[in-house]
Amino acid sequence: MNERKRLNPFERYLTLWVGLCMVVGVLLGRWLPGATHALSRMEFGEGTQVNIPIAVLIWLMIYPMMLKVDFGALGGIARKPTGLLITLFINWIVKPLSMTLWAWIFLQHAFAPWIGVETAREYTAGLIILAAAPCTAMVFVWSYLTDGDPVYTLVQVAVNDLIMLFAFAPIVMFLCGVAHVVVPPNVLIASVVVFIVIPLAAGWLTRTLLLRSRGREWFETQFLARFHPVTVVALLATLVLIFAFQAENLTTRWFAVILITVPILLQVYFNSGLTYLLMRFFRVEHNVASPGALIGASNFFELAVAVAITLFGPGSPAALACVVGVLVEVPVMLSVCGICNRTRAWYEFPRAKPAPQSEHPDRDGNVP
Repeated sequence: MNERKRLNPFERYLTLWVGLCMVVGVLLGRWLPGATHALSRMEFGEGTQVNIPIAVLIWLMIYPMMLKVDFGALGGIARKPTGLLITLFINWIVKPLSMTLWAWIFLQHAFAPWIGVETAREYTAGLIILAAAPCTAMVFVWSYLTDGDPVYTLVQVAVNDLIMLFAFAPIVMFLCGVAHVVVPPNVLIASVVVFIVIPLAAGWLTRTLLLRSRGREWFETQFLARFHPVTVVALLATLVLIFAFQAENLTTRWFAVILITVPILLQVYFNSGLTYLLMRFFRVEHNVASPGALIGASNFFELAVAVAITLFGPGSPAALACVVGVLVEVPVMLSVCGICNRTRAWYEFPRAKPAPQSEHPDRDGNVP
């Protein structure tokens, strides 16, 4: 890179903000237990487990992200299909299966004496939900920091969002079943409709209408810019509420939070490393390989938190496992960005040598 690229203050210190939200949330949960309980009981319907404050805040985060997805970029798939196929293979087959394996090994067996069997299963369910939701927003930041191809990154996000409509629920239901966690199918399908289908459709419709009526420059420089502070505030408020709902678990089971980071760390480095190696093996360009490795390792944690809350409740171990993913992801993904940048020369493939010319003279005695 010709110049050092930087995150904005919110993105650079996201782990710090999440840590502050944890402190504020836990203090609210311990000092104002009545108000916290009342907020956690606010549901759209009896037994739905769709918490109204959380649902509103999640919508304020997801809708702006969906506004950025340009499905018109799907026409660029044919330009670099190898990189796209590799990351889709990692995102939809390797990542959910490997996360299930890591969670099974560490949470349900190695760490089970400190966690408990039933709680370990819910932590596993939360990590499965986390792994089944490929990143949509932060991946643009990771791609920018590694000089990734912006068109490829956009295509990858658009394709992942379309696949999520059909694959997310079956993958979560199947793998949770393998992990012996019961997931109500009607609640899971409802969460996909609420947190994927509706915001995706609303974002696409808004984007299409505004691009036609106001133009791309106004849409990207003015309309989208208005949502950035809204998204930031909604994310932080969501985390405060989640940590408030989790106050008792965090203060009594803080060691479990540390244990949950182990499979998440393994997951990130395993998937990013495997993707990066496969890209190198198939001689994919670095500006496609680096964002591909980062897309294969990062998660759509906003969606994962919303689904975990809907399925298991705002104070559940599953929701906590998804939130731990937020704490781990940012610093770890920045380290993966650094690895990709330092190994850029590894992707400078030698050019094919021209075929040697014959040294035998022609019929006139001339050597070509």
